[in-house]
Amino acid sequence: MTPPPAAAARLDRASLPLSEKKSTARTAPARADRPFRGIALILASTVFLGASDVTAKYLSATLPSIEIAWIRFLVFALIMIPAMLPGSPLYGLRTERPGLQVMRGLALLSSSLFFISGLRFLPIAEASATGFVAPLFVTALSIVFLGESVGVRRWLATAVGLIGVLIILRPGSSAFHPAAFFPIVSALAWACTLIMTRMMSGREHAITTMTYSSIVGVCVISALVPFVWVAPSWHDILFGVLIGVASTAGQWIVVLAFRYADASVLAPFSYTQLVWVSILGFLVFGEVPDVWTVTGAFFIVASGLYTAHRERIRRWQLSAEAEPSPNA
Repeated sequence: MTPPPAAAARLDRASLPLSEKKSTARTAPARADRPFRGIALILASTVFLGASDVTAKYLSATLPSIEIAWIRFLVFALIMIPAMLPGSPLYGLRTERPGLQVMRGLALLSSSLFFISGLRFLPIAEASATGFVAPLFVTALSIVFLGESVGVRRWLATAVGLIGVLIILRPGSSAFHPAAFFPIVSALAWACTLIMTRMMSGREHAITTMTYSSIVGVCVISALVPFVWVAPSWHDILFGVLIGVASTAGQWIVVLAFRYADASVLAPFSYTQLVWVSILGFLVFGEVPDVWTVTGAFFIVASGLYTAHRERIRRWQLSAEAEPSPNA
């Protein structure tokens, strides 16, 4: 349920005013140039996130999507309790942007809920590959909300990714399922989550953002779950807890990975999540990705990798321009 760092790579460029950076310097996490450690962490995160997705699909056979999401966010909120207690060294409820935090929490909940809804009807590999189009939405949204300019090459990469989506979905054919729109909406909601994360970057600590996301998610979904409630068995509860723990751990490991390497470096390795969900989908559900899914996934991954490559080049160019000339 977490698209690759390629999506976040588009968010790394926009700089913040110096005054804002100074005001939050005491809470900014330390950065270290250790790419191999970052890569190892991102590979570990794909295992957790892939296991969470497969477990959610497994539970979708017996529980409504809203109830699965409720268990997932309940576990998420329980894990974040230390950050909700005043006086705790992890206390994370102080925020300068409460409205934006709530909106981000709603977007994150929407992303999770739509993705789980799609898993009920779609093969896990198809849903996951389609969900990886989030970087394409980030490209478009960053123009509107972050004021960024996007060159022709990135737009071409976006077009290639959209072609990949069409190959997987095959609209108009007998293979098309209306539920295929769920992972696309999920990816759009995740892109909105990333955009709002970038808008708060430098002003809000990561633990604050995660705390508010857990509170907003569990409050909203708790209001919806009574309408679809199905009494879960202990077996269902156990797997629901696994979803919550695995997804929270996976997202936190991604945060740690960014401390050691840039998003453009991590992006290629994050796509290994598709490999894990395909393997687990075959072992658990007997699903074998068809040639259309594999081909479409290739286009989507190629688009994401090229976007990350162009971002790496741009960051290098900006860094070179910022360095003073030795002949000045």
